[in-house]
Amino acid sequence: MTADLEDFLERYHRSVDAFIKGNPSPQERIWSRRDDVTLANPLGPPARGWAEVSEALGRAVSQLSDGEVIAVDRISGYASGDLAYIVEIEHDRVRLGRARERVSMALRVTTIFRREDDGWKVLHRHADPITTPRPVESMVQE
Repeated sequence: MTADLEDFLERYHRSVDAFIKGNPSPQERIWSRRDDVTLANPLGPPARGWAEVSEALGRAVSQLSDGEVIAVDRISGYASGDLAYIVEIEHDRVRLGRARERVSMALRVTTIFRREDDGWKVLHRHADPITTPRPVESMVQE
């Protein structure tokens, strides 16, 4: 990965840390504003386009506070030209909703980045709590 992308990834990780503390501003600044931007977070359905993504980010940050990133395990990453991705497990401690105590949380996260006119931006982020094997029956909806 190039030096400018590595610098951006550091900024991206700092923005995640700020987000789980309850501050969405650093995260909002690094997202693409193009129509194909998407977000699939564990707190709601997938969002497409900046208006929907911004709304989904707002809903998510309103349910998180007093968080800290404990560790980030990079599983994979690749960059070619103007596109890059990373797959990581994010380990956090955070207060969820109105809970009094912080809890440990791990998310499996895939993030896709695109170099745009003003630098690297988040194009897509998918996060879910599936970090260990699960029985096939866990996929059944009733």
